[in-house]
Amino acid sequence: MAAVSTKNDLLSRLKVEPNPALLEHARKRAESVQNRIADRITTFAGSMAFVYIHIIWFGCWIGFGVEKYPYGLLTMIVSLEAIFLSTFVMISQNRADAKRQAIADQQWQTVQEEDRQNVQLLELSKQILDLTTAVHAYAAARSDAVAPKTDA
Repeated sequence: MAAVSTKNDLLSRLKVEPNPALLEHARKRAESVQNRIADRITTFAGSMAFVYIHIIWFGCWIGFGVEKYPYGLLTMIVSLEAIFLSTFVMISQNRADAKRQAIADQQWQTVQEEDRQNVQLLELSKQILDLTTAVHAYAAARSDAVAPKTDA
């Protein structure tokens, strides 16, 4: 828990504004109790605390002689745990894919908006060029009309 607190403290000092698409994705994901439970399980299962608990559990199981070798019950428990944890890993991968898709969708919208803005800028540039050409033509016509005529 201290590591999470330290991480949050460091992130708050960086003052990095999070991606709005990820904030929306996290908000929608947090609405579901199942998603919150799955997120907490995958967070715990991916921690060193999980590893240490299992080292202690297996050591005690074998050390206190809960059952005799070849540890059939322990094997069955660990196998069931592996089945469930692999499911949570897949859930976590799906969550990561959904985050990437949310970012990609937002980036695509940004690209489309920038494309529209570029088209507008090109149209404005063409209008400026046309006006500049017209002003030069008008100025040239005025200078020809105003220029003194010399008869040689």
